[in-house]
Amino acid sequence: MQEYYLAKWLNGELSEAELAEFKNSDEYASYAKLIEVSGQLETPKFDVDKALQRLKDERIEGAPKVIALNPFKKFLRIAAVIAVLLVGSYFYVSTLDETVSTQLAERTEVVLPDNSEIFLNAESQISYSKKKWDQKRDVSLQGEAFFKVAKGKKFTVSTSQGTVAVLGTQFNVENRDNFFEVTCYEGLVSVTFNGQETKLPAGSAFVVINGQIVDTSQPKGSNPTWMNNESSFERIPLKYVIAELQRQFNVKVSTKNVNTDLIFTGSFNNTDLEMALKSISTPSQIQYKVEGDNVLFYAGNTPQ
Repeated sequence: MQEYYLAKWLNGELSEAELAEFKNSDEYASYAKLIEVSGQLETPKFDVDKALQRLKDERIEGAPKVIALNPFKKFLRIAAVIAVLLVGSYFYVSTLDETVSTQLAERTEVVLPDNSEIFLNAESQISYSKKKWDQKRDVSLQGEAFFKVAKGKKFTVSTSQGTVAVLGTQFNVENRDNFFEVTCYEGLVSVTFNGQETKLPAGSAFVVINGQIVDTSQPKGSNPTWMNNESSFERIPLKYVIAELQRQFNVKVSTKNVNTDLIFTGSFNNTDLEMALKSISTPSQIQYKVEGDNVLFYAGNTPQ
């Protein structure tokens, strides 16, 4: 009931009788005192301009401080970073191996730091460390190469199938897919294959086909025949002969009804494709057809 009188009293809606009754209540004195005190309260003054200025000052004080660098010191720092990068690049590049490779139907000659010579056959690659050559004469070979090694420390030719080591001599190494051959033309060559070492004196060869050591005849002449533009084979499967034909003439060779495991003995000229095809097809008793850069070997009775 008091809440009802209080609401009407605050709104000035009490009748005289109701007002008299409300003033006689116990709560009236407390309400009257509250009204008196609240009337004495004053609303604080608010200065908009002053508040905006204070906000700006706080933002400026809280902003990150920027320190201007001396332009010359900044330049020195950049120059130092560039110098470190250049020196690091130099040492990195100087440790890289030298690599020389040939494409199909291409050959090249390489002279090593000790004046040893390497003659690369077609589609072959060698790599060696020029920086460390005085400490270790080591050449990695993929493909085929003829070596004329200057006398000195041990000279090593590393391949995926075996290792050849000499002191100073002339020899030929061929490292192809499933085919590994080392031929010594002068001095003494040491060949390591499957952990076993074989000594090759001048005029002897070591041949591995499909992981098996095979007998081979003594090489003729003082260097490999490919150095004189002729590829020679002694009891070699026909597929390796065809592969060499592709390398020497940069042609794509396919076969049809031809036994590529047939053993071939003979040679072909590396400068005349037509003559080379006859040199291969005649003893093998097969036919051939040429269309642009494509060569097809086929059996004589194969329909075309």
